[in-house]
Amino acid sequence: MNKRFVGVLIFAFLVASGASLLLYKVLATRPQVAKPVPVASVRIVLAGRQLEAGSVLKEDDLKLTDWQGAVPAGATGQVQDLVGRGVIATLYAKEPVIESRLAAKGAGGGFAATIPPGMRAVPVRVNEVAGVAGFVVPGMRVDVLISGNSPGGDGRLGTRTKTLLQNVEVLSAGQDFKKDPEGKPVVVQVVNLLVTPPDAERLSLASNQTTIQLVLRNPLDKAEAKTPGTAVKLLFDGGTIAQLKNEDEAHAQRAAAGPAPAVHPAAPKKETAFVMEIISGAKKSEQKFETGGEGK
Repeated sequence: MNKRFVGVLIFAFLVASGASLLLYKVLATRPQVAKPVPVASVRIVLAGRQLEAGSVLKEDDLKLTDWQGAVPAGATGQVQDLVGRGVIATLYAKEPVIESRLAAKGAGGGFAATIPPGMRAVPVRVNEVAGVAGFVVPGMRVDVLISGNSPGGDGRLGTRTKTLLQNVEVLSAGQDFKKDPEGKPVVVQVVNLLVTPPDAERLSLASNQTTIQLVLRNPLDKAEAKTPGTAVKLLFDGGTIAQLKNEDEAHAQRAAAGPAPAVHPAAPKKETAFVMEIISGAKKSEQKFETGGEGK
C-alpha cells in the first residue's frame, strides 16, 4: 500500500477525532432544557349555556369542569352554592361563574336583582324627544334636565330649565333591562334610572311637578358641569340669572333708601344800582344807573 495514501488516512482520522471531541465538549456544556411541569387542574363551575341578566341559576345551567391555570377571583367548585342565585350580568357558555356576576343569596332573579345595594331604580316617563330619540338603552349615562316655573320665583323670567342630576346610569328602558352593546335605538315610554335614595326623592318630585328631559353623555366623561340654568327671558334678552338678580338687588336697595331730595335752583343774585350824585350850583341831585350785568 502506498505510504502516502496511508498518511492521508491517518491525518483525516486525527482531524475527525479532534472535531468529534470538540463537538462533544460543546454539547456537554449546553444548559439542560427543563422539562415542562404539568399544571395542576382545579374543578370549578362553568356556565353550561349563555345566561342573560335576570335569569335564576338552575343545576342544568351549570357544569363542573377541570380548569388549568390561575383560578378566576370569585369562582367556586360548589354547584349547590350557586343554584337559585340571580344573574345580574350576562354569563356566556363555558365561562366561569364568578360572584360579581350574581345577585346576593336570597335576592332571587329578575329586574330587582340587578339593583346594587344602597341604590334605587326610579321610573321616569319620557317621550321620543325626552328619551333622546330612542338611544337611551340600558347601561347608558344621562343627565336629567327639568323645566318649569319656580314657586315664588320671578315671573319675568318665564319657564326655567335646570340640570337636576348628572352622570346617571340607565338601568332599563321600557321592559328591557339587558345591556345592548350595539346601542340600538328603541323608542320607550318609561326609563328606569339608577340613583341614590336622596336623588330618588328629588327625581320623584320633579317627575310630578316639572317636565323632564334626558340628555345623553359619554360614559367615560365623569366630570360634573357647573351650570346656573337658564330661562325664557334670557333666551331673548341675553345675560344670566345671576346678572338679573344683581340688578334686582340694586333696584331694591335704591327703593329702600327712599326718593332723592329735590334740588332747588339758587335764587338769582339781586343786582345793586349805581348812584351818581350831581351838583349843579346850589342844586344837588342823584341819578341811579342799573348795572345790567356789566363787570361780570
